[in-house]
Amino acid sequence: MCRWAGAAGSPPAKPSDPPVPGGAPIIGKPGRAVRLAAMETMHAAGRRTLPPVPRAAPGQGVSSNAAPDATPHPAPPDEAQKFVARLRAAAADFAAAAGAASAVVREAVPPARHRRARCRVVLRYADGAETDVTFLGPAGNPGTPSRHGFDRQIQRWLGGGQLREDTWVVPDPDAPDGVAVDVTAWIAAA
Repeated sequence: MCRWAGAAGSPPAKPSDPPVPGGAPIIGKPGRAVRLAAMETMHAAGRRTLPPVPRAAPGQGVSSNAAPDATPHPAPPDEAQKFVARLRAAAADFAAAAGAASAVVREAVPPARHRRARCRVVLRYADGAETDVTFLGPAGNPGTPSRHGFDRQIQRWLGGGQLREDTWVVPDPDAPDGVAVDVTAWIAAA
């Protein structure tokens, strides 16, 4: 049913007809619309507000005494975000080290005081075979120098023949195959 309905005996009204004041139906006046109170669809807040228009660059017709830009600037990425970005960006290096056609970093978890770093890499080889490997790194602050080398440690393990020994392959219930490569233990054993 439409919000507007014609009065008895009048032609159908159009939505552009002016609203009836007070919402009371006016019966018997041809050509006027009757407002149906049950079908109110107007939003109570009125018009929506739009975000501010970006400022023009200096020297492009904007006076120099204009108000400073009030739009908030995004915060720079923190150390954990940089850690994750570094691991994701290293996917091509992981593929090259493993001799694979491509690699995808499916999971990258930065280290924390209570949690070890994690990286799950899926390698796809030229013959179509896939290998899904989960790596564990050290715990601690993601900004410390030892954490910067986690991607290089993974590359070294991948390039070193991907040896799996009980010394550094540890049980991991979150890994797809139930085990993870502990690169810190691998480096300590090497």
